[in-house]
Formats: sequence, structure tokens, C-alpha cells
Amino acid sequence: MLDGAALSAWCRAGSAPQAFSPWGDHAALVLDLASTQGLADAAHITRWMKTLVCPVIGVRDSARSHCAQTEEALISAACDVVVDEPEAADRLLRQIERNPVAATSFVDLLRVTEHMPIEPALNVESAVYATLQGGAEYAAWLAGLPEQKPVEAEAGPAVQAERDGDMLRLMLNRPGNRNAMSMAMRDALIEVLRLVEADSSIARVSLQARGSCFSTGGDLSEFGRVPDSASGHLIRLLAVPGRFLAHVADRVEVHVHGGCIGSGIEFPAFAGHLSADPKAWFQLPEVGMGLIPGAGGCVSIARRIGRQRLAWWGLSGKKIRAERALEWGLVDEIRSAPTSQL
Repeated sequence: MLDGAALSAWCRAGSAPQAFSPWGDHAALVLDLASTQGLADAAHITRWMKTLVCPVIGVRDSARSHCAQTEEALISAACDVVVDEPEAADRLLRQIERNPVAATSFVDLLRVTEHMPIEPALNVESAVYATLQGGAEYAAWLAGLPEQKPVEAEAGPAVQAERDGDMLRLMLNRPGNRNAMSMAMRDALIEVLRLVEADSSIARVSLQARGSCFSTGGDLSEFGRVPDSASGHLIRLLAVPGRFLAHVADRVEVHVHGGCIGSGIEFPAFAGHLSADPKAWFQLPEVGMGLIPGAGGCVSIARRIGRQRLAWWGLSGKKIRAERALEWGLVDEIRSAPTSQL
């Protein structure tokens, strides 16, 4: 773990060191934040930190009070992740070392898009995702993916829609496949959201899901089927449901339950109001797959919980429960949905 003096020395060297990179001796830079207080070149250091080709983890002393105007606070704000103890940094570092290219791409994307408007930020997210689709880390994960058993066809549309006056009720309708975001599900969501955007008589939209969970994310049986990563990028520019949900967010309420994994939380996070069942849980496993959240989550979730929390969550791969999601602002409300609607 670097102290403030060592950090200042690296910065004065005038370049982002190769030692701190996916190909160097350290897959991340871990920094003792308390030791940075009083550094005369704090502003220059923060600019330099943003050029590093690795995640920057700040370790703060949770027992100390922190002033927003101090050098420590400035450097803390420039970190990708801030944790309260060295052990937490060690756990995060072990996760980063498994897929350092994906981890670095993830935090760098969050740095770049933090203040971007939604549309260009989604475009950048897609480009980074496409780059990683052509990388060795994703190829290794894909090679180890067990063969997926065919899922029985389910009756009815992938997304059910029912109009009730000025209200449109939507229901994800593939419970047998845990409402995975298959191409059919994606296309159905885009079609209905385009309808909402075009029809101003639809004042409110309610979206829920049938079955044991809202959505377990991308359909694993469809992974690796894109002809090439460049084409995948262009497909995402045309066909990410979250892009269309963002256009009508102020009219949409989403209620989630059970598991919400990957795109199963990235997509609903664009909604104007997001409620969760008390037993709902959330996870972003993509960095562990050699990828990044690529269904809009680097944009939608970052705008709900902030860049540093999202970086910690995505790098750790941990599940979080509804209570923490509410505390963070990932969801707006915890409530149970009527069982007749599930």
C-alpha cells in the first residue's frame, strides 16, 4: 500500500507507471488516504491518478473525521474505489487480479463517462464492451461455460402488455427461463418502449415480471453468438432496451423481485421509479466474465449510486440485498407486489 510520499514521488516522475497496469507488477494501486493529508501537490496528483491504467483503491480510516476541503478528500474523490480497511482492499485486489484488463477497462469507463449525457455514455460503454468481447479474459470465461440446455418454449409474448386507460401494464413473461434478457425479450421491450415514446396518451407505465425473479440477465445460451465484436457494438447501438427506457423514464415505474443479475438491474435502473421486493437481491458478475456491465449499467447505475460505489460493486461481484440497495439509492422503495401480479 502506497503512502502519500510515495504517491507524490510517482507523480513527480511525470508518467503513468507501467508497474501499475494489467501487465505490470501491480494490477491496482492501493493508497493509504490518511497519509495524503497535507500534500502540497494534491491537485496535480489527482489529475495524474486519472491517467493510471489500473484501478485506484483508497483506504481511509473510518474512525477519523473527514473534511471536504482537505488534500485527503481531494485525493479520495479521485480514487476509483474507497474502502474502510486494508483487508477490504486486499479482497478487492484479489478479484481485480483475476481479470485485470476487464477491471481496468471498467473503472476507466466510469471515469470517462461520469459527467457525460446518457446517449454518448451508452455509446462509449458499448465500444468498451465490444473491445473486451475480443479479449483473452472473456474468451477464457466463454471456453469454461458449461453447455447450456435448451429451454422449453413458453406460450405467449416475451413481454405481455395490457392497456388500462392511460396506464400501460407490462410483464416480463419468460419465467421458465428466469426472464433472461434474450434477443426476443430485448426486441419485445424495445418495441413496446418505442410505442410509449410515440403515444403521449400513455401517462404511466408499470413493469413487473412473472416467476421467481425479475431477470437473471443475459441469456447464457446466446453468449458468443455475435459474429464479431465490431458488429456486436453496432447491434447494441440499435438495440439496448435501456436506451429507450431512458427516453420515457419519467413515465415508468418498475418493480423487481428475486434475483436481478446483470442486465436484470442495469435495465430497470433507468426507470423514473424503481421499487424492490424485500427479498430482492442484485449482482453485477460481468467483470468476473472478462467483460463490463454492457446493458447500460455503467450509465444507469452510476447515476443512481455514484461512480465509486458502482466500481466497488462491479469489481467485487458481490450480491447486495434490498436494504443496501435502498440505502445506496439503487432502488427508490422497498415494498411487496400483490401476488396476483407475479
